[in-house]
Amino acid sequence: MVKVKKFVFSPFSVNTYLVWDKASKEAAVIDPGCSTEKEKERLSQFVYSKGLTVKYLWNTHCHIDHILGNKFVKEAFYPVFIAPEKDLPLLRNLKSQGEMFGMETEHSPEPDYTFENAGELLLGETHVETIFTPGHTPGEYSFYFAEDGIVFTGDVLFRKSIGRTDLWGGDITTLLNSIRENLFALPEETVVFPGHLESTTIAHEKANNPFVR
Repeated sequence: MVKVKKFVFSPFSVNTYLVWDKASKEAAVIDPGCSTEKEKERLSQFVYSKGLTVKYLWNTHCHIDHILGNKFVKEAFYPVFIAPEKDLPLLRNLKSQGEMFGMETEHSPEPDYTFENAGELLLGETHVETIFTPGHTPGEYSFYFAEDGIVFTGDVLFRKSIGRTDLWGGDITTLLNSIRENLFALPEETVVFPGHLESTTIAHEKANNPFVR
């Protein structure tokens, strides 16, 4: 079984998640958006206060708001860093993404693996399923914890909304197929932790999301 802590970071109000196995205290940082020293300290203090070992750093996708803290997390905790292969052009152009918003950013480190070649993901004895959910970006992945009934969807599926598709590599048909065929195939009681705003459930989105009903 796992526990989840949500942090809201950066001017983009991105949801950065820390998820950890309660027994082993092995943890993963998902989409680190921490962009200031204060935000980095908040994340570090929580990790240390819970006695966690950060085993993984995962990017659902590689837009600027979801990768601002990659360098910090990698250097602070030495996790195995995994990112989507098809989003590597975005990852490698973090500084260019920042310039579009008038932001000074650091380069992101290269991932140790991509999700396509990372093999089985385990936090303690908790198995993590990667679900390919492109459309918002070409390479985006969602992370499903079947035993706990939760899924982290990045910027694919939100509460009564969906990710935008007008940025590089976005495609509305691909995005809707990812939701309908991959995410909506999960049990309806599955809790959805998105990349922005509040959590929801698969059942709620099937019944109420105006973009995919």
